[in-house]
Amino acid sequence: MLHTFKKSLSLWDSTAIVAGSMIGSGIFIVSADIARQVGSPGWLLMVWVITGIMTVFAAVSYGELASMMPRAGGIYVYLREAYSPLVGFLYGWSLFLVIQTGTIAAVAMAFAKYAGVLFPWISESNILMQAGSLKITSTQLLAVVSILILTYINSRGIEEGKNVQNLFTYAKILILILFIGVGLRYAHSSNFSDFWTASQWKGGQQIEITGLALITAIGMAMVGSLFSSDAWYDITYTSAEVKKPRKTIAQSLILGTTIVSLLYLLINVVYISVLPVKGIPDGTSVVERGIQFASEDRVATAVMFQIFGKSAAIIMAIVVVISTIGCNNGIILSGARVSYAMAQDNLFFKHAAMLNKNKVPSVALYLQAAWSIVLCFTGTYSQLLDYVMFVVIVFYILTIYAVFIFRKKHPEADRPFRTPGYPFLPIVYIILCLFIEVVLLLYKPVSTWPGLIILLSGVPVYYIWRRSLRPVHP
Repeated sequence: MLHTFKKSLSLWDSTAIVAGSMIGSGIFIVSADIARQVGSPGWLLMVWVITGIMTVFAAVSYGELASMMPRAGGIYVYLREAYSPLVGFLYGWSLFLVIQTGTIAAVAMAFAKYAGVLFPWISESNILMQAGSLKITSTQLLAVVSILILTYINSRGIEEGKNVQNLFTYAKILILILFIGVGLRYAHSSNFSDFWTASQWKGGQQIEITGLALITAIGMAMVGSLFSSDAWYDITYTSAEVKKPRKTIAQSLILGTTIVSLLYLLINVVYISVLPVKGIPDGTSVVERGIQFASEDRVATAVMFQIFGKSAAIIMAIVVVISTIGCNNGIILSGARVSYAMAQDNLFFKHAAMLNKNKVPSVALYLQAAWSIVLCFTGTYSQLLDYVMFVVIVFYILTIYAVFIFRKKHPEADRPFRTPGYPFLPIVYIILCLFIEVVLLLYKPVSTWPGLIILLSGVPVYYIWRRSLRPVHP
Protein backbone atom coordinates (compact mmCIF):
# COMPACT_ATOMS: atom_id res chain seq x y z
CA MET A 1 0.00 0.00 0.00
CA LEU A 2 1.41 3.41 -0.99
CA HIS A 3 1.03 6.68 0.87
CA THR A 4 2.11 10.29 0.62
CA PHE A 5 4.06 12.28 3.17
CA LYS A 6 2.12 14.02 5.93
CA LYS A 7 2.74 17.75 6.26
CA SER A 8 3.24 18.05 9.98
CA LEU A 9 6.31 20.21 10.68
CA SER A 10 5.62 23.79 11.74
CA LEU A 11 8.20 26.58 11.90
CA TRP A 12 9.11 25.69 15.48
CA ASP A 13 9.25 21.96 14.71
CA SER A 14 11.54 22.69 11.77
CA THR A 15 13.71 25.00 13.87
CA ALA A 16 14.02 22.24 16.47
CA ILE A 17 15.33 19.90 13.77
CA VAL A 18 17.86 22.50 12.61
CA ALA A 19 19.11 23.39 16.10
CA GLY A 20 18.79 19.92 17.57
CA SER A 21 20.74 18.28 14.74
CA MET A 22 23.53 20.84 15.13
CA ILE A 23 24.01 20.54 18.90
CA GLY A 24 25.65 17.20 19.67
CA SER A 25 28.83 16.52 21.61
CA GLY A 26 31.26 18.52 19.45
CA ILE A 27 30.78 21.86 21.18
CA PHE A 28 31.91 20.29 24.45
CA ILE A 29 35.17 19.00 22.94
CA VAL A 30 36.50 20.67 19.78
CA SER A 31 37.51 23.95 21.42
CA ALA A 32 40.54 22.14 22.86
CA ASP A 33 41.91 21.43 19.39
CA ILE A 34 41.02 24.95 18.24
CA ALA A 35 42.92 26.35 21.23
CA ARG A 36 45.95 24.22 20.35
CA GLN A 37 45.85 25.60 16.81
CA VAL A 38 45.44 29.33 17.57
CA GLY A 39 46.42 29.64 21.23
CA SER A 40 44.70 32.91 22.17
CA PRO A 41 41.29 33.98 23.52
CA GLY A 42 40.67 36.39 20.65
CA TRP A 43 41.44 33.96 17.84
CA LEU A 44 39.58 31.11 19.57
CA LEU A 45 36.46 33.26 19.62
CA MET A 46 37.13 34.52 16.09
CA VAL A 47 37.13 30.95 14.75
CA TRP A 48 33.64 30.50 16.18
CA VAL A 49 32.51 33.91 14.91
CA ILE A 50 33.66 33.09 11.36
CA THR A 51 32.06 29.65 11.59
CA GLY A 52 28.78 31.16 12.75
CA ILE A 53 28.81 33.73 9.95
CA MET A 54 29.59 31.05 7.36
CA THR A 55 26.81 28.84 8.66
CA VAL A 56 24.20 31.60 8.53
CA PHE A 57 25.43 32.70 5.07
CA ALA A 58 25.00 29.13 3.86
CA ALA A 59 21.60 28.83 5.53
CA VAL A 60 20.16 31.82 3.65
CA SER A 61 21.41 30.41 0.34
CA TYR A 62 19.95 26.98 1.08
CA GLY A 63 16.75 28.79 2.01
CA GLU A 64 16.37 30.04 -1.55
CA LEU A 65 16.91 26.55 -2.96
CA ALA A 66 14.39 25.07 -0.53
CA SER A 67 11.81 27.71 -1.44
CA MET A 68 12.19 26.75 -5.13
CA MET A 69 12.19 22.97 -4.66
CA PRO A 70 10.48 21.92 -1.42
CA ARG A 71 10.89 18.20 -2.12
CA ALA A 72 11.94 15.21 -0.04
CA GLY A 73 15.68 14.74 -0.31
CA GLY A 74 16.65 18.41 -0.14
CA ILE A 75 20.29 18.86 -1.11
CA TYR A 76 20.25 15.68 -3.19
CA VAL A 77 17.46 17.20 -5.31
CA TYR A 78 19.25 20.57 -5.62
CA LEU A 79 22.46 18.93 -6.86
CA ARG A 80 20.62 16.62 -9.22
CA GLU A 81 18.71 19.49 -10.80
CA ALA A 82 21.62 21.95 -10.90
CA TYR A 83 24.31 19.59 -12.22
CA SER A 84 23.29 16.03 -13.09
CA PRO A 85 21.82 12.87 -11.57
CA LEU A 86 25.39 11.58 -11.09
CA VAL A 87 26.38 14.53 -8.89
CA GLY A 88 23.20 14.11 -6.87
CA PHE A 89 23.89 10.41 -6.47
CA LEU A 90 27.48 10.98 -5.35
CA TYR A 91 26.16 13.22 -2.61
CA GLY A 92 23.57 10.67 -1.53
CA TRP A 93 26.15 7.87 -1.77
CA SER A 94 28.63 9.73 0.46
CA LEU A 95 25.84 10.69 2.82
CA PHE A 96 24.61 7.12 3.28
CA LEU A 97 28.02 5.46 3.28
CA VAL A 98 29.77 7.80 5.73
CA ILE A 99 28.48 11.32 6.35
CA GLN A 100 25.04 10.62 7.83
CA THR A 101 25.56 7.09 9.10
CA GLY A 102 29.06 7.84 10.40
CA THR A 103 27.67 10.80 12.31
CA ILE A 104 24.85 8.67 13.71
CA ALA A 105 27.40 6.07 14.86
CA ALA A 106 29.72 8.69 16.36
CA VAL A 107 26.92 10.47 18.22
CA ALA A 108 25.48 7.17 19.46
CA MET A 109 28.90 6.13 20.78
CA ALA A 110 29.33 9.52 22.47
CA PHE A 111 25.93 9.03 24.09
CA ALA A 112 26.90 5.57 25.32
CA LYS A 113 30.32 6.65 26.63
CA TYR A 114 28.82 9.47 28.68
CA ALA A 115 26.01 7.20 29.87
CA GLY A 116 28.82 5.02 31.21
CA VAL A 117 29.70 7.80 33.66
CA LEU A 118 26.23 7.40 35.15
CA PHE A 119 26.13 3.60 34.89
CA PRO A 120 29.61 2.00 35.29
CA TRP A 121 28.46 -1.29 33.70
CA ILE A 122 28.51 0.57 30.41
CA SER A 123 32.20 0.56 29.61
CA GLU A 124 34.46 -0.13 26.65
CA SER A 125 36.40 -2.48 28.90
CA ASN A 126 33.26 -4.53 29.55
CA ILE A 127 33.49 -6.99 26.65
CA LEU A 128 30.26 -8.93 26.19
CA MET A 129 31.31 -11.01 23.19
CA GLN A 130 34.48 -11.55 21.19
CA ALA A 131 35.13 -13.32 17.91
CA GLY A 132 38.69 -12.88 16.71
CA SER A 133 39.49 -9.18 16.49
CA LEU A 134 35.80 -8.22 16.71
CA LYS A 135 34.75 -7.19 20.19
CA ILE A 136 31.28 -6.20 21.32
CA THR A 137 31.33 -4.04 24.42
CA SER A 138 28.49 -2.81 26.60
CA THR A 139 29.17 0.68 25.23
CA GLN A 140 28.63 -0.50 21.66
CA LEU A 141 25.53 -2.40 22.72
CA LEU A 142 23.96 0.70 24.25
CA ALA A 143 24.89 2.76 21.16
CA VAL A 144 23.17 0.18 18.94
CA VAL A 145 20.09 0.05 21.17
CA SER A 146 19.81 3.85 21.08
CA ILE A 147 19.94 3.86 17.26
CA LEU A 148 17.28 1.15 17.05
CA ILE A 149 14.97 2.86 19.54
CA LEU A 150 15.18 6.24 17.78
CA THR A 151 14.70 4.56 14.41
CA TYR A 152 11.63 2.72 15.70
CA ILE A 153 10.15 5.94 17.11
CA ASN A 154 10.63 7.69 13.77
CA SER A 155 9.14 4.75 11.89
CA ARG A 156 5.95 5.32 13.87
CA GLY A 157 5.36 8.61 12.08
CA ILE A 158 6.59 12.16 11.73
CA GLU A 159 4.52 13.26 14.73
CA GLU A 160 6.38 10.89 17.04
CA GLY A 161 9.75 11.89 15.63
CA LYS A 162 9.11 15.62 15.93
CA ASN A 163 7.80 15.29 19.50
CA VAL A 164 11.04 13.64 20.60
CA GLN A 165 13.01 16.26 18.69
CA ASN A 166 11.17 19.18 20.26
CA LEU A 167 11.53 17.78 23.77
CA PHE A 168 15.27 17.19 23.60
CA THR A 169 16.13 20.26 21.53
CA TYR A 170 14.45 22.74 23.82
CA ALA A 171 15.74 20.89 26.89
CA LYS A 172 19.35 21.14 25.77
CA ILE A 173 19.00 24.77 24.69
CA LEU A 174 17.72 25.55 28.20
CA ILE A 175 20.62 23.60 29.71
CA LEU A 176 23.16 25.47 27.57
CA ILE A 177 21.66 28.81 28.61
CA LEU A 178 21.98 27.75 32.26
CA PHE A 179 25.58 26.64 31.60
CA ILE A 180 26.37 30.06 30.12
CA GLY A 181 24.71 31.90 33.01
CA VAL A 182 26.51 29.90 35.69
CA GLY A 183 29.85 29.98 33.89
CA LEU A 184 29.94 33.74 33.45
CA ARG A 185 29.61 34.19 37.21
CA TYR A 186 33.05 32.58 37.60
CA ALA A 187 34.85 34.73 35.04
CA HIS A 188 38.54 35.54 35.58
CA SER A 189 39.70 38.68 33.79
CA SER A 190 43.28 37.37 33.72
CA ASN A 191 42.21 34.70 31.22
CA PHE A 192 41.64 37.44 28.65
CA SER A 193 45.22 38.73 28.72
CA ASP A 194 47.22 38.49 25.47
CA PHE A 195 43.87 38.48 23.74
CA TRP A 196 45.24 38.43 20.19
CA THR A 197 48.66 36.84 20.76
CA ALA A 198 48.37 33.54 18.89
CA SER A 199 50.65 30.65 19.80
CA GLN A 200 51.11 26.90 19.54
CA TRP A 201 52.76 24.45 21.94
CA LYS A 202 55.99 23.27 20.34
CA GLY A 203 59.19 21.93 21.85
CA GLY A 204 57.87 22.23 25.39
CA GLN A 205 56.87 25.90 25.12
CA GLN A 206 54.37 28.28 23.60
CA ILE A 207 55.65 29.60 20.26
CA GLU A 208 54.01 32.77 18.91
CA ILE A 209 52.59 32.51 15.39
CA THR A 210 51.74 35.34 12.99
CA GLY A 211 51.07 35.99 9.31
CA LEU A 212 50.62 32.98 7.05
CA ALA A 213 51.17 30.54 9.93
CA LEU A 214 48.25 32.12 11.82
CA ILE A 215 46.00 32.13 8.75
CA THR A 216 46.77 28.46 8.18
CA ALA A 217 46.11 27.67 11.84
CA ILE A 218 42.69 29.35 11.62
CA GLY A 219 41.85 27.26 8.54
CA MET A 220 42.85 24.05 10.34
CA ALA A 221 40.94 25.05 13.46
CA MET A 222 37.75 25.73 11.53
CA VAL A 223 37.45 22.10 10.45
CA GLY A 224 36.42 21.24 14.01
CA SER A 225 34.08 24.18 14.48
CA LEU A 226 32.40 23.58 11.11
CA PHE A 227 31.89 19.92 11.95
CA SER A 228 30.34 20.89 15.32
CA SER A 229 28.01 23.25 13.45
CA ASP A 230 27.10 20.69 10.80
CA ALA A 231 23.75 19.01 10.03
CA TRP A 232 21.78 22.30 10.12
CA TYR A 233 20.64 21.58 6.53
CA ASP A 234 18.97 18.30 7.51
CA ILE A 235 15.61 20.05 7.56
CA THR A 236 15.81 20.34 3.75
CA TYR A 237 15.62 16.54 3.53
CA THR A 238 12.16 16.64 5.14
CA SER A 239 10.79 19.39 2.88
CA ALA A 240 7.80 17.30 1.80
CA GLU A 241 6.64 17.11 5.44
CA VAL A 242 6.92 20.82 6.27
CA LYS A 243 3.87 23.07 6.40
CA LYS A 244 4.18 25.98 3.95
CA PRO A 245 7.69 24.76 3.03
CA ARG A 246 8.49 27.54 0.56
CA LYS A 247 8.76 29.97 3.46
CA THR A 248 9.02 27.82 6.58
CA ILE A 249 12.24 26.01 5.65
CA ALA A 250 14.18 29.21 4.96
CA GLN A 251 12.91 30.79 8.17
CA SER A 252 13.83 27.72 10.25
CA LEU A 253 17.30 27.54 8.69
CA ILE A 254 18.05 31.17 9.55
CA LEU A 255 16.49 31.00 13.01
CA GLY A 256 18.08 27.68 14.00
CA THR A 257 21.59 28.44 12.75
CA THR A 258 21.57 31.91 14.33
CA ILE A 259 20.45 30.59 17.73
CA VAL A 260 23.03 27.80 17.79
CA SER A 261 25.86 29.98 16.49
CA LEU A 262 25.22 32.53 19.26
CA LEU A 263 25.03 29.77 21.87
CA TYR A 264 28.32 28.29 20.65
CA LEU A 265 30.04 31.68 20.84
CA LEU A 266 28.77 32.34 24.36
CA ILE A 267 29.76 28.84 25.49
CA ASN A 268 33.31 29.56 24.34
CA VAL A 269 33.23 32.87 26.20
CA VAL A 270 32.42 30.78 29.29
CA TYR A 271 35.33 28.43 28.58
CA ILE A 272 37.72 31.38 28.39
CA SER A 273 36.13 33.04 31.42
CA VAL A 274 36.77 30.02 33.63
CA LEU A 275 39.97 28.50 32.19
CA PRO A 276 43.05 29.99 30.51
CA VAL A 277 43.40 29.18 26.82
CA LYS A 278 47.07 28.28 27.09
CA GLY A 279 48.16 25.32 29.17
CA ILE A 280 50.76 22.60 29.53
CA PRO A 281 50.19 18.94 28.56
CA ASP A 282 51.33 17.49 31.91
CA GLY A 283 49.55 20.04 34.11
CA THR A 284 48.31 18.67 37.43
CA SER A 285 45.10 20.75 37.55
CA VAL A 286 42.44 21.82 35.08
CA VAL A 287 43.79 25.38 35.25
CA GLU A 288 47.36 24.30 34.47
CA ARG A 289 46.20 22.20 31.54
CA GLY A 290 44.03 25.03 30.29
CA ILE A 291 41.65 24.72 27.37
CA GLN A 292 44.45 23.52 25.09
CA PHE A 293 45.13 20.36 27.08
CA ALA A 294 41.86 19.64 28.84
CA SER A 295 41.77 15.96 29.74
CA GLU A 296 40.59 13.96 26.70
CA ASP A 297 39.69 17.37 25.15
CA ARG A 298 36.62 17.56 27.42
CA VAL A 299 36.70 21.32 27.87
CA ALA A 300 33.16 21.63 29.20
CA THR A 301 33.84 18.98 31.83
CA ALA A 302 37.02 20.80 32.90
CA VAL A 303 35.06 24.04 33.24
CA MET A 304 32.36 22.35 35.29
CA PHE A 305 35.03 20.72 37.48
CA GLN A 306 36.51 24.13 38.19
CA ILE A 307 33.06 25.37 39.24
CA PHE A 308 31.45 22.37 40.93
CA GLY A 309 34.33 20.06 41.74
CA LYS A 310 34.00 16.29 41.51
CA SER A 311 30.31 16.35 40.66
CA ALA A 312 31.23 17.91 37.28
CA ALA A 313 31.57 14.52 35.58
CA ILE A 314 28.01 13.53 36.52
CA ILE A 315 26.57 16.90 35.52
CA MET A 316 28.28 16.90 32.13
CA ALA A 317 27.35 13.27 31.51
CA ILE A 318 23.68 14.16 31.92
CA VAL A 319 24.07 17.19 29.64
CA VAL A 320 25.79 15.21 26.88
CA VAL A 321 23.34 12.30 27.12
CA ILE A 322 20.42 14.70 26.57
CA SER A 323 22.30 16.56 23.84
CA THR A 324 23.28 13.48 21.87
CA ILE A 325 19.81 11.91 21.99
CA GLY A 326 18.30 15.06 20.50
CA CYS A 327 21.07 15.33 17.92
CA ASN A 328 20.76 11.75 16.72
CA ASN A 329 16.98 11.83 16.58
CA GLY A 330 17.11 14.79 14.19
CA ILE A 331 19.76 13.16 12.01
CA ILE A 332 17.94 9.80 11.92
CA LEU A 333 14.59 11.44 11.18
CA SER A 334 15.85 13.49 8.25
CA GLY A 335 18.59 11.37 6.68
CA ALA A 336 16.33 8.56 5.52
CA ARG A 337 14.48 11.01 3.26
CA VAL A 338 17.55 11.24 1.02
CA SER A 339 17.64 7.48 0.53
CA TYR A 340 13.91 7.65 -0.22
CA ALA A 341 14.47 10.31 -2.90
CA MET A 342 17.35 8.33 -4.44
CA ALA A 343 15.20 5.20 -4.58
CA GLN A 344 12.49 7.22 -6.32
CA ASP A 345 15.09 7.96 -9.01
CA ASN A 346 16.07 4.32 -9.36
CA LEU A 347 19.38 4.93 -7.59
CA PHE A 348 18.87 3.02 -4.33
CA PHE A 349 17.11 -0.13 -3.09
CA LYS A 350 13.61 0.05 -4.59
CA HIS A 351 11.79 -0.66 -1.31
CA ALA A 352 13.38 2.44 0.20
CA ALA A 353 11.04 4.43 -2.09
CA MET A 354 8.00 3.15 -0.18
CA LEU A 355 6.22 4.90 2.69
CA ASN A 356 4.66 2.75 5.40
CA LYS A 357 1.17 3.16 6.84
CA ASN A 358 2.51 5.93 9.08
CA LYS A 359 3.57 7.88 5.96
CA VAL A 360 7.32 7.67 6.62
CA PRO A 361 10.06 5.79 4.69
CA SER A 362 10.53 3.01 7.24
CA VAL A 363 12.67 0.81 4.96
CA ALA A 364 15.06 3.69 4.37
CA LEU A 365 15.11 4.38 8.11
CA TYR A 366 16.08 0.80 8.96
CA LEU A 367 18.67 0.56 6.16
CA GLN A 368 20.25 3.71 7.59
CA ALA A 369 20.17 2.19 11.07
CA ALA A 370 21.71 -1.08 9.86
CA TRP A 371 24.73 0.59 8.27
CA SER A 372 25.17 2.93 11.25
CA ILE A 373 25.27 -0.12 13.51
CA VAL A 374 27.91 -1.76 11.31
CA LEU A 375 30.05 1.37 11.69
CA CYS A 376 29.56 1.25 15.47
CA PHE A 377 30.94 -2.28 15.58
CA THR A 378 33.85 -1.61 13.23
CA GLY A 379 34.87 1.49 15.18
CA THR A 380 35.88 3.27 11.96
CA TYR A 381 33.22 6.01 12.10
CA SER A 382 35.51 8.68 13.57
CA GLN A 383 38.28 8.05 11.03
CA LEU A 384 35.79 7.97 8.16
CA LEU A 385 34.30 11.30 9.24
CA ASP A 386 37.79 12.82 9.22
CA TYR A 387 38.26 11.48 5.71
CA VAL A 388 35.05 12.91 4.30
CA MET A 389 35.25 16.42 5.80
CA PHE A 390 37.01 17.58 2.63
CA VAL A 391 34.24 16.04 0.51
CA VAL A 392 31.52 17.54 2.72
CA ILE A 393 32.91 21.02 2.09
CA VAL A 394 33.03 20.29 -1.67
CA PHE A 395 29.29 19.61 -1.54
CA TYR A 396 28.78 22.81 0.49
CA ILE A 397 30.42 24.74 -2.34
CA LEU A 398 28.46 22.95 -5.08
CA THR A 399 25.15 23.53 -3.30
CA ILE A 400 25.80 27.23 -2.74
CA TYR A 401 26.92 27.62 -6.35
CA ALA A 402 23.63 26.03 -7.41
CA VAL A 403 21.97 29.32 -6.39
CA PHE A 404 23.89 31.04 -9.22
CA ILE A 405 23.07 28.24 -11.66
CA PHE A 406 19.33 28.41 -10.98
CA ARG A 407 19.29 32.21 -11.12
CA LYS A 408 20.69 31.90 -14.66
CA LYS A 409 18.81 28.80 -15.85
CA HIS A 410 15.45 29.61 -14.27
CA PRO A 411 15.24 33.35 -13.61
CA GLU A 412 11.45 33.17 -13.79
CA ALA A 413 11.10 30.42 -11.16
CA ASP A 414 8.98 31.14 -8.09
CA ARG A 415 11.31 32.09 -5.22
CA PRO A 416 9.28 33.04 -2.15
CA PHE A 417 12.60 33.46 -0.36
CA ARG A 418 15.59 35.03 -2.10
CA THR A 419 19.14 35.04 -0.72
CA PRO A 420 19.73 38.44 0.93
CA GLY A 421 22.98 40.08 -0.13
CA TYR A 422 23.12 38.06 -3.36
CA PRO A 423 25.64 37.57 -4.89
CA PHE A 424 27.95 38.86 -2.14
CA LEU A 425 27.05 36.43 0.67
CA PRO A 426 27.26 33.24 -1.44
CA ILE A 427 30.56 34.38 -2.96
CA VAL A 428 32.10 35.08 0.46
CA TYR A 429 30.99 31.66 1.68
CA ILE A 430 32.46 29.88 -1.34
CA ILE A 431 35.78 31.74 -0.99
CA LEU A 432 36.05 30.80 2.71
CA CYS A 433 35.26 27.16 1.90
CA LEU A 434 37.87 27.10 -0.87
CA PHE A 435 40.43 28.49 1.58
CA ILE A 436 39.72 25.67 4.03
CA GLU A 437 39.93 23.10 1.23
CA VAL A 438 43.37 24.39 0.19
CA VAL A 439 44.56 24.23 3.80
CA LEU A 440 43.32 20.64 4.10
CA LEU A 441 45.00 19.62 0.84
CA LEU A 442 48.32 21.15 1.88
CA TYR A 443 48.43 20.25 5.54
CA LYS A 444 46.16 17.20 5.94
CA PRO A 445 46.57 15.24 2.69
CA VAL A 446 46.38 11.91 4.53
CA SER A 447 42.86 12.78 5.67
CA THR A 448 41.85 14.19 2.28
CA TRP A 449 42.56 11.60 -0.40
CA PRO A 450 40.65 8.73 1.27
CA GLY A 451 37.54 10.94 1.24
CA LEU A 452 37.91 11.53 -2.48
CA ILE A 453 38.30 7.78 -3.01
CA ILE A 454 35.07 7.15 -1.07
CA LEU A 455 33.34 9.76 -3.23
CA LEU A 456 34.65 8.41 -6.54
CA SER A 457 33.75 4.85 -5.57
CA GLY A 458 30.17 5.93 -6.12
CA VAL A 459 30.70 6.50 -9.87
CA PRO A 460 30.65 2.81 -10.92
CA VAL A 461 27.89 2.13 -8.38
CA TYR A 462 25.79 4.84 -10.03
CA TYR A 463 25.99 3.22 -13.47
CA ILE A 464 25.44 -0.29 -12.08
CA TRP A 465 22.33 0.86 -10.21
CA ARG A 466 20.90 2.64 -13.22
CA ARG A 467 21.05 -0.54 -15.23
CA SER A 468 19.98 -3.05 -12.61
CA LEU A 469 16.90 -1.48 -11.01
CA ARG A 470 13.60 -0.53 -12.51
CA PRO A 471 12.03 2.82 -11.66
CA VAL A 472 9.46 2.89 -8.90
CA HIS A 473 6.38 5.04 -9.46
CA PRO A 474 4.38 5.20 -6.24
